[in-house]
Amino acid sequence: MRDKKIYIEKASGDKVIFSEEKLRRSLSKACRDRKTVDEIIKSIVNGLVPGMTTQQIYTKAFDLLASISKPSAGKYKLKAAIMELGPSGYPFERYFGEILKHQGFEVQIGQIVQGHCVNHEIDIIAIKGDKHFMVECKFHNRPGFQCDVKIPLYIQARFEDVIKQMKTLPGHSEMFHQGWVVTNTRFTGDAIQYGKCIGLNLIGWDYPDQGSLNDLIDASNLYPLTCLTTLTNIEKEKLLENKIVLSKDLCNDEKILEIIGVHPRRISEIMKETLALCHDSNHQNNFK
Repeated sequence: MRDKKIYIEKASGDKVIFSEEKLRRSLSKACRDRKTVDEIIKSIVNGLVPGMTTQQIYTKAFDLLASISKPSAGKYKLKAAIMELGPSGYPFERYFGEILKHQGFEVQIGQIVQGHCVNHEIDIIAIKGDKHFMVECKFHNRPGFQCDVKIPLYIQARFEDVIKQMKTLPGHSEMFHQGWVVTNTRFTGDAIQYGKCIGLNLIGWDYPDQGSLNDLIDASNLYPLTCLTTLTNIEKEKLLENKIVLSKDLCNDEKILEIIGVHPRRISEIMKETLALCHDSNHQNNFK
């Protein structure tokens, strides 16, 4: 790498020093071939200029990786692929619900729950053993957005109203109840501090250090269908409208593609990438 430090621009507008090591980590998570990773990094570094955006670097790395391995490129675009689950947050709720199911939770989506004062719509209710979690999903389809402290403050107030009523129900007084806030972006420092103080579980793209959204996806090997580079945007939208959010769903039933009108000649191409993405699993980790 060059000795001279080069400043690049993040989606938030902040200027940071380009890190070859950070780029290597993100590429290596998606692609196990070190030679391929080395070649892509060399190409990126040689073309680096001051003021270049992280989006420009990502796009170039993605294009280079896609020309070599579409499944690896699909994994590399994971963060962007989750943003493609929008514009509404409902597919993201379903997607995170699938991650919880993989961890053995009984999951309910979009339930109206009676609180002590008013009724509340809860994005996800997750139950396993004596654990009862109420999950609020905060989805954003623009990079650089952060969840500030107002969000966990609001969620905690709703959670306390629901729990006050729920603990009067048979069997709930002995259960462990907890509110969660899950986002595909990041939390501000104040939001994290408040969550820790009040006992609210926060899960962001890279927070906490162990058990972040990124970690949970890697552990479950459940990749959103929006990772697939062979699907068009219109096809992705049709699948999401039919409540299909996982690449795995296509692996299990390729007829779904016929139902949404994909031409038979393209189905084999899509399925080749889908099966490779589904079967290229990492080691499984247990959810804590």
